[in-house]
Amino acid sequence: MPSNQFPASTSLQRAEQNGKFLVRLGIAFLQIGQGTAFIGADDSTGEARAVRPEPPRDALDQRRNIFGSTSGFEGLVSGNRVTLLHDGEQAFPAMLQAIAEAEREILLEMYWFASDEVGGHFANALIAKAEEGVKVRVIYDAVGSIQSDGRMFARMHEAGCEVEQYNPIAPWRARFRIGVVNNRDHRKLLIIDRKAGFTGGVNLGIEWAPKSAGGAGWRDDMIRIEGPAVQQMCDVFDYGWRYVVESRTVVRARFRPSVDAGDARGKRVRVLANHYFRERRAIHRAYLRQIESARRSVCITNSYFVPDGQIRRALARAVERGTEVRVLVPGTTDVMAARHAARKLYGRLLKAGIQLYEWQGSILHSKTAVIDGRWCTVGTHNLDSRSLRFNLEVIATIEDPAVAGAMEERFNADLEHAKPVSYEEWRRRPWHIRLLDDFFYRFHRLL
Repeated sequence: MPSNQFPASTSLQRAEQNGKFLVRLGIAFLQIGQGTAFIGADDSTGEARAVRPEPPRDALDQRRNIFGSTSGFEGLVSGNRVTLLHDGEQAFPAMLQAIAEAEREILLEMYWFASDEVGGHFANALIAKAEEGVKVRVIYDAVGSIQSDGRMFARMHEAGCEVEQYNPIAPWRARFRIGVVNNRDHRKLLIIDRKAGFTGGVNLGIEWAPKSAGGAGWRDDMIRIEGPAVQQMCDVFDYGWRYVVESRTVVRARFRPSVDAGDARGKRVRVLANHYFRERRAIHRAYLRQIESARRSVCITNSYFVPDGQIRRALARAVERGTEVRVLVPGTTDVMAARHAARKLYGRLLKAGIQLYEWQGSILHSKTAVIDGRWCTVGTHNLDSRSLRFNLEVIATIEDPAVAGAMEERFNADLEHAKPVSYEEWRRRPWHIRLLDDFFYRFHRLL
């Protein structure tokens, strides 16, 4: 990436994040008043689900290749080519190249599609493909992209891109519904010709561009998949697309999710989504099942780590079994309220033997996990109440020692730039920090 490709644009970054938090909090309080804050959040039926038989394992499973640092790790798993991409420095060039090579269709679902230099660059790339006759469909979230210039989306529409806003928050917008306005589309999906797909934590904004190119250099991860699992990504996008262009009744009648809930007998490469209602806890169950099966190690990187009681107890039980549990969280964050709520739980976690580390570099925004060096995940899901209850999320899970090993190596490398958190240090934090931690944890379900 040329060093001057994404010039600096940082003066409003913190104000933008604070504005998004205040909008979400205001919406949540408004919905509590309407009695609808937890709409679509319940998934307590425990309904049994059929498990599809495991497909035959690909003969090429043993082939592995480590590319250069700008390409990330790549491996073949059950017929899927899997590439790990770290930070915008690796993700943006790979995504732009994929867009440039598209021949038939581009599907983009993005929480934060900024109108800065990075977002504008992607918008121009999509416009160019639409003008070539490639079908381009874009979903962006109304809150995540709240400060984006509407003229960018209008220009994309005029060029032939189909552009839709997810759950508008302006009452005069079409499809505005007060009952679901707190439900946000937090997914990041890019699918090319239904053959290659990307997902992870990277949004389209200058914050993810490397510092050498004028960005903020946020730490994050993406994954590129080529192969049969991409169809699962397509199913996730198609569901979201029908949601924003048709009525909810039509969506429920026409769509049956093809993704499973992460059963260990399922495919070795899976895409899991937490659609509303029945699929609300699919990702949560996958995390829980893998943590409960861990015997050697649990490595979690999470940008907003406010786990519910089930996850906390599962992590504590893993420690009791002799499993090493390490969690990497941000040392600084773009949402201070979430950091305060997370820090409230440090004492319980540390006393249970869970090792906590705070990232000391730029903002940590990644959402990954590695279990026993055999299973790993990359996606958009935070271990917090918002991802569990309100957001649409998506993750890719890979059951393969080579891919998981590469991700664990990256986790260990990240720990070299992190500071261990001790119980005594946490207990001695200043009184005003304790007060803020207590205050924001009371509202952690709304953050």
